[in-house]
Amino acid sequence: MTNDDYNFKWNDIGDIALGRPNLGNSTSVAVYRLMQYTMRSVLNHEFGGEASKKIFHNAGKLAGKEFCLHLLDCKLDFYAFVAQLQQTLEELSIGILRIEKTDLENMLFTFTVYEDLDCSGLPVTDETVCDYDEGFISGILEIYASRKFNVKEIDCWSSGARVCRFEVAPVENNPN
Repeated sequence: MTNDDYNFKWNDIGDIALGRPNLGNSTSVAVYRLMQYTMRSVLNHEFGGEASKKIFHNAGKLAGKEFCLHLLDCKLDFYAFVAQLQQTLEELSIGILRIEKTDLENMLFTFTVYEDLDCSGLPVTDETVCDYDEGFISGILEIYASRKFNVKEIDCWSSGARVCRFEVAPVENNPN
């Protein structure tokens, strides 16, 4: 999937300051989740759960790529890049990112996200629900490292954890 596979461009977000001079750049998490979880419900109904997960993952990946291209500095070394990513995610109230494990030589990581925008506080359903986040993280890393990554959520607020935990590994023999 390349950004050219879809019509979305960063400019499609629009000029929020111009369009919302009184309400500004913020909204409630409940309203964001209302959009996300009603969309997920309709996609599940229309196309099935696996297709819905794939759509959310692909949308997250596209968003992650655009996010990285427009808000992050890919010229930074890995740890400075992650620090900038952490700061940006917190400033935008997306979540609090931490790295639990790092193997730079093999590009293997375990990331955790606390207070995740997508799921923190949801009822426990014994399943992971952060398909969008998996794509988002893989899109960011793909742009930064110029290679594709598999990102799999292994713990989620919805699965009973109090944190989202993601295992990250490069896709072998599959360059950008």
